[in-house]
Amino acid sequence: MGLRWDSLLVRELARELEERFAGARLRGIRLDGRSRTAALLFRDATLLWRLHPTDGAPTLHPPAEPDRSDLALPSKVRRVHAPPDERLLVCELIPNRGRHLRKLFVELLGNQWNLVVTEGAEERIRHVLVRRDGPRGLRSGATYEPPAPSPREGATGLLTAGRWREILSGTPPKQLRRTVVSTIAWTSPLNASALMRPDLDAERALREGRALWQRMASGDLPPSPTLLELERGIQPYPWPLPGIPGRPVDSLLDAFAVWSLERSGSLPGTGALPGSLLASLERAVDLGRRRVTSLVAELAGVEDPETLHAVGDLLLARLRDVPSGTGEVVLEGFDGTPVSIALDPSRAPHENAHGYYDRAARARRARTRIPEMILEAEQAVQELAALLDRARAGEAAAGEIRDALPPDSSAPGRGTAEASLPYRVYRSSGGLEIRVGRGARHNDELTFRYSAPDDIWLHARHAAGAHVILRWLKPGNPPARDLEEAALLAAVHSRARTSASVPVDWTRRKHVRKPRGAAPGAVVPQRVSTLFVEPDAARAEGLKEG
Repeated sequence: MGLRWDSLLVRELARELEERFAGARLRGIRLDGRSRTAALLFRDATLLWRLHPTDGAPTLHPPAEPDRSDLALPSKVRRVHAPPDERLLVCELIPNRGRHLRKLFVELLGNQWNLVVTEGAEERIRHVLVRRDGPRGLRSGATYEPPAPSPREGATGLLTAGRWREILSGTPPKQLRRTVVSTIAWTSPLNASALMRPDLDAERALREGRALWQRMASGDLPPSPTLLELERGIQPYPWPLPGIPGRPVDSLLDAFAVWSLERSGSLPGTGALPGSLLASLERAVDLGRRRVTSLVAELAGVEDPETLHAVGDLLLARLRDVPSGTGEVVLEGFDGTPVSIALDPSRAPHENAHGYYDRAARARRARTRIPEMILEAEQAVQELAALLDRARAGEAAAGEIRDALPPDSSAPGRGTAEASLPYRVYRSSGGLEIRVGRGARHNDELTFRYSAPDDIWLHARHAAGAHVILRWLKPGNPPARDLEEAALLAAVHSRARTSASVPVDWTRRKHVRKPRGAAPGAVVPQRVSTLFVEPDAARAEGLKEG
């Protein structure tokens, strides 16, 4: 189960963080909304906040170099504090340049924990870990509206003995705990039993309970970080509590580290890595596994070359028995049994025979090539998966991961507007990237600036539509299934999308030229081959990345 947080724990953690980081130089912030983590990249340390309600805690790590996807916020910590009786931590920052004060708000409220970065006296939101569109509107550009202040009594540490007695003595025993927590500031399910002390007589319990509360609420208790040993597990807390076993630790940050170690066996390791880079590695592993699955399916679908070759032999041996212009013929086989053979009616009988020989040759090559590709793909997945395990454990460097990532597998960095690219990104079932132009004025840019000479260029024949680029950097042609899926996207993103069958021309991008003075998107492809595909918008949508 996750940690329990109350306003006292937040306040004392803020004090400890101010003592540790006041005046420290902050270089940047790494926000990862997918994992709900925020890493504060100081010059001499990294403070990692996990901000998921069931797994939320701050932990201290060695310093990490800011990445290009991180938020560059060069500044100095002015102070760290928490509003009275709130589960809200505020870090004030003085920018290295500029005069507008920045603030970091760490919200530990309910099940919607968050981190918000604001700027200026009006506290305009500049960055937010998880966007919220509710009444408070936590999104970039909005004015930060803090949570409603605590309505409980005694938030400033002032609660008379008479009022304390009135609340505790005038409440039925079954409702006492709930009433105390809902009425008196700084109380929580963590400390309520220590404040009420059922093991003491009533008068002494009232007196000692209020005295302990007064010292905690006013902050007069010296720090004594403790790991409370509750039935539900260990719990970091600023002080030991009467009647609750516990063990001392040097600091609250140490307590959170011990809790993390006992919970999962290791400290979280993503603090030293950009979340976008870890996501790219996860995505590369997933795409690699999909590629293995696709190759295995492709191998299973390869025709038997011996059977195809035998059909070609039979056609040549029985040419006189094969009429022209027919789509099927039944011939007597060499063993005397009838054999039904599918034919291309537009080709002569001997051309059909050679077509079967060609298919047999392709099938033989596929049966040799695809198993080797499967072994290579499986090995690549194993290596990437092992690297991913090391990255999650904090044992892999960012540079090592970037070097291991396949080309074009990196996710767009934070702040990159995907819509600014002249193409949409799709992914074939074999894991190849497919780029689809966003319109006529972007087609030229995609074809001549965002593709390599040996990439595959596709376009629906005789129909206005998007240029499509299938990324392909290896010798030979891409797998038939990947090519067919790229052709499908070319058909769906053309004016011929409502046709039953669409011819799609394809060639190497280096064989596409732009005539001088031609209209946007108008090109002349050479050495063209043609695929016929049936437009299927649902299938095309399934290839869309993300």
